[in-house]
Amino acid sequence: MESSLGIVSEECLATVRGQELRSGQKESRLLTLIERNGEFILGVLATPDVVVSRPVAQLSIPINGNFEIVREAEEALLIDFSVDSCCRIQIKGDKVPELLLELQDDERTQTFLTQVKSAQQEVEFKLAKAKAMEPITPAPQRAPVPIQTQRTKSATNTLGSGVNPPKSNNSLPRSLTNSTTASQNNTSREENPGQSLASDFGFEDNFNHTLKVEEKKNHQNRLVASRDPPPVPPLPPRKAAFPPSNPLPPAPIPNDRSVSLQAKDDNLTNSSRPDSFRSGFDTGDGPTSWCDSPATNSMRHVFSSQTAQREYLIKHRLGKKENEYVDIRNFKFFTGTWNVNGQSPDSSLEPWLCCDPEPPDLYALGFQELDLSTEAFFYMDSSKEQLWVDAVERSLHPKAKYRKVRSIRLVGMLLLIYVKKTLKNHIKEVAAEHVGTGIMGKMGNKGGVAVRFVFHNTSFCIVNSHLAAHTDDFDRRNQDYKDICARMTFHLLEHPPLSIVKHDVVIWLGDLNYRLFLYDAAEVKQLIAQKELKKLLDVDQLNIQRQTKRAFTDFIEGDITFIPTYKYDPKTDRWDSSGKCRIPAWCDRILWRGSSVTQLQYRSHMKMQTSDHKPVSSLFDIGVKVVDERRQKKVFEDIVRSLDRMENDCLPSVSLSRREFTFESVKFRQLLKERFLIKNDGQVPCHFAFIPKLTDSQYCKPWLRAEPSEGFLEPTETLEIYLEVYVSKDSVTLLNSGEDSIEDILVLHLDRGKDYFLTISGNYLPSCFGTSLETLCRMKKPIREIPITKLIDLGEDNYMEKEKSRVNFLMADGTGTEDKPLKIPKEVWILVNHLFTKSCDQEDLFQTPGLQEELQSIIDCLDTSIPDTLPGCNHSVAEALLIFLEALPEPVVCYECYQRCLDCSHDSRLCKQLISQLPRAHRNVFRYLMAFLKELLKHSHNNLTASLIATLFASLLIRPPPNLVSRQTAHDRQKAINFVLGFLMAGDEE
Repeated sequence: MESSLGIVSEECLATVRGQELRSGQKESRLLTLIERNGEFILGVLATPDVVVSRPVAQLSIPINGNFEIVREAEEALLIDFSVDSCCRIQIKGDKVPELLLELQDDERTQTFLTQVKSAQQEVEFKLAKAKAMEPITPAPQRAPVPIQTQRTKSATNTLGSGVNPPKSNNSLPRSLTNSTTASQNNTSREENPGQSLASDFGFEDNFNHTLKVEEKKNHQNRLVASRDPPPVPPLPPRKAAFPPSNPLPPAPIPNDRSVSLQAKDDNLTNSSRPDSFRSGFDTGDGPTSWCDSPATNSMRHVFSSQTAQREYLIKHRLGKKENEYVDIRNFKFFTGTWNVNGQSPDSSLEPWLCCDPEPPDLYALGFQELDLSTEAFFYMDSSKEQLWVDAVERSLHPKAKYRKVRSIRLVGMLLLIYVKKTLKNHIKEVAAEHVGTGIMGKMGNKGGVAVRFVFHNTSFCIVNSHLAAHTDDFDRRNQDYKDICARMTFHLLEHPPLSIVKHDVVIWLGDLNYRLFLYDAAEVKQLIAQKELKKLLDVDQLNIQRQTKRAFTDFIEGDITFIPTYKYDPKTDRWDSSGKCRIPAWCDRILWRGSSVTQLQYRSHMKMQTSDHKPVSSLFDIGVKVVDERRQKKVFEDIVRSLDRMENDCLPSVSLSRREFTFESVKFRQLLKERFLIKNDGQVPCHFAFIPKLTDSQYCKPWLRAEPSEGFLEPTETLEIYLEVYVSKDSVTLLNSGEDSIEDILVLHLDRGKDYFLTISGNYLPSCFGTSLETLCRMKKPIREIPITKLIDLGEDNYMEKEKSRVNFLMADGTGTEDKPLKIPKEVWILVNHLFTKSCDQEDLFQTPGLQEELQSIIDCLDTSIPDTLPGCNHSVAEALLIFLEALPEPVVCYECYQRCLDCSHDSRLCKQLISQLPRAHRNVFRYLMAFLKELLKHSHNNLTASLIATLFASLLIRPPPNLVSRQTAHDRQKAINFVLGFLMAGDEE
């Protein structure tokens, strides 16, 4: 889980398993490449087997000038390159002992080491940028960049996608991975990625021999079946630059062109976004030697970029012509979903998994509520996962042998993919991701997990989700669905980021939790007994949401002929007889989208009595695109000849439908979009990309995004590009203070062509969210009523008048309201007072997410007025309070007190002393919140515990300073939790 409770504080770029060699012993380790606040860290996790989603590094090694990672060349040159070959690496860094690790010498390891090298290059590049030599090859003349207001803060929280190493693509002719003209066959040493990778690890002196060894390894790696890699940690949402039916790798981009590829929700214009909406960057097109000079690097980027872009264009065109060289073959897919209610398997799963006489070619099985324990909820650790995996593998169809393709778990959601052993080699490009849609859009008690892969030449995405509960919360379920679609993005080395819908076939299964718009349990049960299922399906919430195009609009569901699968008394076939007497409903569903998909069976399995849900399965017959290599080779050769004819002196050219964009009334957490069209009006294909200006590291400010930010255009082809403005917690403070503004200039660059400049302008409406506690305490009017010049320094501001009746309760005794700051910000009091008076008995408070529309209304209300009441439900107000605390530029427990807070967490007396020494506003807010939270714990109906509250609020109230974020450990997080827990469990003497 993200941090302790699902709140993201870092981005993991890559992972690899290995073993640390120490004192003659081998200990399992998980290496993670992490990006935090623009810095890279190599994390070493000591207990990788308990990590399912987001590893928390127990040793963090900053990647800086003192960082070294060296591969032992002697062993690499002597070992026999078998399937189980290994390599050893030495790691040195600041304030850590020298480490010796042994890794599998496979493609995943090579990729990880290359990405680490790319991160180190990114750091070195920023330091040496001014000294870098220009490429020898003349570059196209650029027009001068228009002058704009200098940025006061560069973009942070960037994400590197790493370098794309060469990789065999089974769907392409062998000649595709080589140069396609005679001139390209004579490449320089700088162009050879194998040589570059060898030099990365100290093989420069004996390169010819080493290159042969590396080629032998690469050949062996291509022959053997791929191993099951550990689960990939989540990355921020991004989206493909174009929607290919058969995904293709992105065009390489030099290191000095940092391009962001982020996800967007096509259906949510002018709507809210999670704060994970952040920028990223793509590093260069190939690995370079650690000892290369800037000049050598520059030349390599020029040569390799031109060659790789040609090959990429060939792949792009080959994908468009796939109908000329593929045949359709049908395969059987068994998909199943089961909410197991936290139970352990107590019987064979064969009645569910072996209900067909013939074995399927592939299994896709989703579980929900696999584990309801606190350990699973907070720490992502579950002892039940392996029990269910073992039960599944014992119950797969006995007439075939299966191999696991991938598994992924988020809290209680588990997705397992198995394929026939004889078909395993036809599965490739496997990736897994998860999205939590719990409180603040991050906690993983609700959300989805997904696995994507390519089978032969057809791309598949399998999604397992558990959406919001409760009969009347269908709007929240719709929101969960949209959040998963918008934020679930897969990241493969040689492909642009892929969203769920960018696959040929999507199968969505899970406990979708949609109920019936019929609230009499007796009437529902009577209709079921009379087999009047159609009358019930007419009031089924999911059917109605699909018909009204509010959710699952493009998905298909087969006819339901089985009785509702929820809710039963566990271990029986009796309807729920508890005091709540839940109304029966079809919560467990399987839907799909895509062509050549036929549903053969859609059924429930009443014999399975472990849970209060019944499992559901669907058997599909799916037409899969299988490549005819002979026909593909012919198409490939035709494309190469066509490109050779076109590559003459013609320069690329595009036309833009508009170049000036104005965003009016930009608000915190509200997405705004503008669009324009780019058309290739030249005679040759062109590659475009937004690139950084000379003094910047990113192509745009952190609140701005272009989607897509790069892509290819054929002659006469037109593409729609969206410019998106979204102010998150990371950019709101500078905008509130006037240090930043909605002004930017984007540089749209054409390879071998000129640059185009796009002007961005607009007006920002300040928000109390992202404003410091001290400033808010001096504001006695809503922030929107205060001129921006007054927001910069309110210390001597005496022009405002006060509505005494609204804030007298906040003032110190015997003082005037005009010259004395408020005890606590009025916004904090309004939020907490609403929850205190109306929500103490609210079920699942601080555990159920609010509605985005209501959250925006609450924010607007606090920014524009001093309301008596707040709009929206209690859950939305609760989440608004959490968002307010998360957006504070300085947390309630000040950065300077962070380490002292951890050090004194064991002693309640020292904890109270530390709080008493906080600045006045921070001290008062902390005590006010603790008093409120202690009151909440006195009410049993809200299902809150001290541990849950402490874990949630500790991550918001006690945050490490930016320079210490990379060093924060799980032990530090636990100390912060203990600090808050001490106040929650203390008496009411204060």
